Order: sequence, then structure tokens, then C-alpha cells
Amino acid sequence: MSKEPLSLDTALASFDALWSPRIVTRVNDYDVRIAKVAGEHLWHAHDDTDEFFLVLDGELHIALREPAGERTVRLPRGSVFTVPRGTEHRPYAPSGAAILMFEPTGTPTVGDRHEEVPHHVDATTGHALGT
Repeated sequence: MSKEPLSLDTALASFDALWSPRIVTRVNDYDVRIAKVAGEHLWHAHDDTDEFFLVLDGELHIALREPAGERTVRLPRGSVFTVPRGTEHRPYAPSGAAILMFEPTGTPTVGDRHEEVPHHVDATTGHALGT
């Protein structure tokens, strides 16, 4: 990771792949990841960790399956939301969005339990910026 400041706008401009996070820095044992998203991701859950989202641009929707039933949260630009560990969720961005996620290093983007991963979804633990 760089010891110099990093422009998130510049970092986002460096790639086009959707649902394919780039690691912009690390904080202790956590990755700070950015991603461009559009359309639907897939239903998934992270059994052992919460998932933090910050919307940098556009609007992100997150469908949640909770004990009380299914609901959707809408996150406009500048909003944050944390999906509690173990909660099935499906992020989607009808008009596209740029997001920042804060997750333990090595956390798969599709969680521990998930639907079949479509070909267009990059199911890695994040790529180094510039790859």
C-alpha cells in the first residue's frame, strides 16, 4: 500500500470491471475496497463478519432477508450501511454506483453462503489497485 494520499476518483477511473473490488489500502487486518457496480449482484451472506458499505457515487440498494421478513435499504450518494454478519443480502444498483467497502482481509465478495456465481461476477477477495 502506498504511503502517499490516494484520490478515490483517480482509483475508480483506473478500472471498468463491475462487481470486481480493488483494494485501495489496508487498516490493520481490514481491506478498504472500492468497486463499480451496476445491475444485480447475488444473494449471499458473510457468516463471520459484518459488511460495511459507503456509497461514493450513484445509489445502491441492498435487499435483506431478516427474521422479520425481506426488506430493501436504499443508499444514496454519501450514505453508509452495515449488513450484520449472517444476514443474507443482495446489493444492486439499477443505475450504477461506486462504493467503498471495509472488510477483513481475505473476505470473499460473494460471502460464505451464496447463490450460483454468474460468469460476470468476480468472486475474489479483491484485486490490488492497478490490476
